Amino acid sequence: MYAAEHAAEHPDHAAIVMAPSGRTLTFAEYEAAANQVAHLLRETGLRRQDHMAIFMENDPAMLLAEAGAERTGLYFTPVNSYLSAEEVAYIVNDSESRVVVTSAAKAEVAQQLPALCPKVERWIMVGDPAGPFESWEEAVGTQSTGPVADEQLGAPMMYSSGTTGQPKGILRPMYDIHPSETSIAVLGIAGLWRFREDMVYLSPAPLYHTAPQVSVAIALRLKSTAVVMEHFDPALYLDLIGAHGVTHSQVVPTMFTRMLKLPDDVRAAADLSSLEVVIHAAAPCPVPVKERMIEWFGPILYEYYAATEGNGCTFITSEDWLAHPGSVGRAVLSDIHILDDEGNECPTGTSGTIWFAGATDFEYYRDPEKTASNRRDEGTTSTVGDVGYLDEDGYLFLTDRKAHMIISGGVNIYPQETENLLVTHPQVLDAAVIGVPNEDLGEEVKAVVQPVDGVVGDEALERELIAFCRQHLAHFKCPRSVDFVDELPRLPTGKLYKGVLREQYWGDHDTRIV
Repeated sequence: MYAAEHAAEHPDHAAIVMAPSGRTLTFAEYEAAANQVAHLLRETGLRRQDHMAIFMENDPAMLLAEAGAERTGLYFTPVNSYLSAEEVAYIVNDSESRVVVTSAAKAEVAQQLPALCPKVERWIMVGDPAGPFESWEEAVGTQSTGPVADEQLGAPMMYSSGTTGQPKGILRPMYDIHPSETSIAVLGIAGLWRFREDMVYLSPAPLYHTAPQVSVAIALRLKSTAVVMEHFDPALYLDLIGAHGVTHSQVVPTMFTRMLKLPDDVRAAADLSSLEVVIHAAAPCPVPVKERMIEWFGPILYEYYAATEGNGCTFITSEDWLAHPGSVGRAVLSDIHILDDEGNECPTGTSGTIWFAGATDFEYYRDPEKTASNRRDEGTTSTVGDVGYLDEDGYLFLTDRKAHMIISGGVNIYPQETENLLVTHPQVLDAAVIGVPNEDLGEEVKAVVQPVDGVVGDEALERELIAFCRQHLAHFKCPRSVDFVDELPRLPTGKLYKGVLREQYWGDHDTRIV
């Protein structure tokens, strides 16, 4: 495996650097600790295709737990570190995890889990353990630093974010290969993202999300240093690029927005000279935001559109995006079909459900009904429910998720366009657009806005934002009212928990929006 080879050849080379704390693991330390975790898992009785879960903040131990699972043929599930005890327990139980690794920083939630997850065999906590939790330091530290005898490549089993219902485990067939071998999937992703050996990769997002987890894992395979932010801060992100000579990074559009809202002098002082590639995905990027980012960072922004399911993918360079602004690219290794509700192909430029033909072989764990509902053509074509259209050149443009659609007076309204516009207003930091009850229309459009720091959300700003929308959009797409909040329920990955917002307005109303 690359990490083992690099540990032997360059033991003191930094594998993981945490920021801003500065905690560092060399490749020698990473290799030894990963092997210790592998022995711990074998000692517990876990064998190929068994499951474990990891519930913690960005921390080197999280990456080591994953590395141990990757060397023992296990499915490992990183759990959203912001979930409640009931939400974590659902994933732990649903994934049939036999071991759970957590941290003292998550103790308030973690201590409630053993009572909710009776089938877990071993609870391990990084830091000061309590109750039934073993000490990570003691449990791991007593193990051998050499590889286990029966090394087998493991794989993540990520869960959908749950923004449109209960999260589902996304299971892919496990490669029957040694960890030193690189799977075709990893080679394909590394090539698409322009990754290379000996890069310096900056990861600003939570490691429980698919893209950061995959990115850091690939970086370590490529003998590269991974700089992992403990929490995202836009000014710190820029500082880290210059301080570490960062060459590659992956972000979500909300991070772009926050960087662009920094004072001009802070942005001007940023040393971006080492940057080669900045990937972005996970959420739609407003056109004005991306235009400003390309102008600032240069044509090094690469965008892809894909779901955790891995059922299809599009990709676009900065140059192609400037020729097709707003697009998420053309299909890569799959064909796109835009279908209406009756399954008919939509004309060019007409929105419909996005289906990928030649889907990868995934299933929703222990949910064959859910798996079947997202497939057609004998399972070779699948969707995750996103809506969009193709232009004449085959470039895909996203409209929204079907579950986010607002139906007002029989008119279908996809709120993404309005959200993208609102965040370009200088007094708006973040925005969500939802449908709320209207006795006459069924639903009406409402915006929920997080103002920038120091700006008061009052009636004057509400009128200004509504007028701003009406200057640029058809009136039926514009909010009839605006509410202001200190912070939106947005995941650090960039996705909104719109269901949380809707619940505040719908109460006991019947609605098709879920």
